[in-house]
Amino acid sequence: LAANKSPNKVFGMAGILDTGRYKAFIADALEVSPNDIHAMLMGGHGDTMVPLPRYTSVSGIPVTELLNQEEIEKIVERTRKGGGELVNLMGTSAWYAPGAAVGQMVEAIVDDQNRIFPVCAYLNGEYGLKDIYLGVPVKLGRSGVAEVIEISLNTDERKLLTTSAESVRKVMKVLDDLKLFD
Repeated sequence: LAANKSPNKVFGMAGILDTGRYKAFIADALEVSPNDIHAMLMGGHGDTMVPLPRYTSVSGIPVTELLNQEEIEKIVERTRKGGGELVNLMGTSAWYAPGAAVGQMVEAIVDDQNRIFPVCAYLNGEYGLKDIYLGVPVKLGRSGVAEVIEISLNTDERKLLTTSAESVRKVMKVLDDLKLFD
C-alpha cells in the first residue's frame, strides 16, 4: 500500500495514546496534573509495549523518586491493559483520543513544529532493528519523520523492545500470508 512512499512519510500514531494513558495513571497515583508529566513509551500496542519509567518525570523530578518500584510496575501493567480497560468501560473502542492524537501529529507537521512523539516509524537499523515499523521516539515536522531518535536503553529495556518487535513481526506475517494487498 505504501510501497512507493518514502519511509519518513509513512508513520502511525503508535504510542501517543498509550503515553497519554501512562501519564494519566501516574497523575492519578501522584494526584498531580498529567500536564506536568513527561513520558515515553516504545514498541507495539498492548501487552508488549515498553513504558520507560527512567525516562518519565514529573516537573523534572524522576518518577522513580516519587513512586516505589511496585507502584510503577502496577502503572506499567495497567498501561499495557489500558486499551482493553477502556473498551470494557465504554462498550466500544476509543474514538475521541485517537482523533486528538492524530490532530497533534497533523499540527506538528503543518506547523513544522519538530515535536518529539512516540510514533510508529520505519526502522532501518535503529535500536538494532531493520525493516519494521515500530513505536519509537521521532522528531515530527513538515517532512514527516525528520529523525528517529535513538535513546539509550538498558539491557532489560532493549530486550523488551526486541520482544515487542518480534510480536509485531508475527502479526505482520499473518497479514502478509492473507495476501490482502496483492
